[in-house]
Amino acid sequence: MLKAVIGNMVRLSVGLAHPLIVDLLVSSLQKVCAIMLQVFNSNHSCIILPWNTSKKKTYFHLLTTLTLTSVQSFMTRIIDRNPGENEFHQAVHEVAENIIPFIQDKPQYQKAKILERIAEPERVIIFRVPWMNDQGEVEINRGYRVQMNSAIGPYKGGLRFHPSVNLGTLKFLAFEQIFKNSLTQLPMGGGKGGSDFDPKGRSDREVMFFCQSFMTELFRHISSDNDVPAGDIGVGAREIGFLFGQYKRLKNEFTGVLTGKGASYGGSLIRPEATGYGVVYFVEQMLKQHRDSIKGKRVVISGSGNVAQYTLEKCIELGAKVLTLSDSSGYIYDEKGIDAEKFAYIMHLKNETRGRISAYADRFGCEFIAGKTPWEVPCDIALPNATQNELNGDDARMLIKNGCMCVAEGANMPCTPEAISIFEDNDILYAPGKAANAGGVAVSGLEMSQNSLRLSWSREEVDKKLQDIMFNIHSTCLRYGHKPDGRISYMQGANIGGFVRVADAMLAQGLV
Repeated sequence: MLKAVIGNMVRLSVGLAHPLIVDLLVSSLQKVCAIMLQVFNSNHSCIILPWNTSKKKTYFHLLTTLTLTSVQSFMTRIIDRNPGENEFHQAVHEVAENIIPFIQDKPQYQKAKILERIAEPERVIIFRVPWMNDQGEVEINRGYRVQMNSAIGPYKGGLRFHPSVNLGTLKFLAFEQIFKNSLTQLPMGGGKGGSDFDPKGRSDREVMFFCQSFMTELFRHISSDNDVPAGDIGVGAREIGFLFGQYKRLKNEFTGVLTGKGASYGGSLIRPEATGYGVVYFVEQMLKQHRDSIKGKRVVISGSGNVAQYTLEKCIELGAKVLTLSDSSGYIYDEKGIDAEKFAYIMHLKNETRGRISAYADRFGCEFIAGKTPWEVPCDIALPNATQNELNGDDARMLIKNGCMCVAEGANMPCTPEAISIFEDNDILYAPGKAANAGGVAVSGLEMSQNSLRLSWSREEVDKKLQDIMFNIHSTCLRYGHKPDGRISYMQGANIGGFVRVADAMLAQGLV
């Protein structure tokens, strides 16, 4: 049997150059070699050579190995069908590794090809966005909306304005959004959109003209009961305001079609803070499982945008010592810790003057390390809040070497597959973004509820609901995250917990 498995893996590897497949084959062969350390006598009893593991764990490795061909076959189809979309491949692969073994004894999911259908968008909209800059010149950008899955509610997910935006990036984000939204237990499907427009360095007038042109096409594809976008990178309060104003003008109606709105026109309190606060609430639940807390812990944060800012604020409030923030130019290392006064300066720097994080170092006399990420700084907790794949395998090893015990993703997929594997192999508390950063979309869902009810909840009410949602997401991860060796995998728990609710809804609704 083992010889056949190895033979199949070798044959599969011929002609497969994609790094995800290569990594998977290497991992598979390592597990096979470990199993081959067993010697079976003629009575089929098992003698374990110097490998200190129970038979239960050994058989688990064998079962895992035997399911890898299914994962490889599935990923080969995904890659062939979506060429060049590496981030989408990565996101699907991370989910498939958990879901395919989970559905092995659940024929209802296999027969209906639920995972294959989840990985295919229900609808993709691509459109031209022409607009005029302050010099009177016509500029043209490309707009997108990926409506990924609506099994449990209207499509829900942000709009990203950044030069790096492309279809593959948005498909990865929309795919992640399905599971994240499902984990909140609120009625929200998964979607994502945006444009390759860069708002940095643009005047308010230029941003308004672009947003109005963007919404002039997008408005026909969204509504409060069909698709409810929100903000993301490059889309903050200013952009949401311009987008909402144009939608209202075109439709001649005032509805909750966007979330992240200003409090003066239907927005929810706590919404700007929600993602960052939620990350810290989730970390607190993880630590509580080990009779610990965030108080007194050294925390390293990447990024300095919305999520990083409010992660920082909540860490300060709960007594942690935050040492770093970063942007694309490098990171600051404040050995004394960032306090409330320094936090106020960061909010002014990043949200009003829109300056670089290096200005903080000049102001407070701390180190600024140009061109690097903060993962070399010794810490207890690392919170990657900047962008996808910012923390790689070498960074993970450095964090572990320097004493890190917990990693929680504030950004979407900021850790590479290698980094995740290293964290889990070394028993580091690791929380994937679909669980840890779900606070933002959770409060977006609460904003949708408030808009439908035509009322506003107090800050305290919304914050309490956010804490409850993060507690429930953590409980779901524990429920589905148990591994045969007794450890908890938050990645497995989040993937399976998010999948089950969507899959059951898809089964109930038939082949649509």
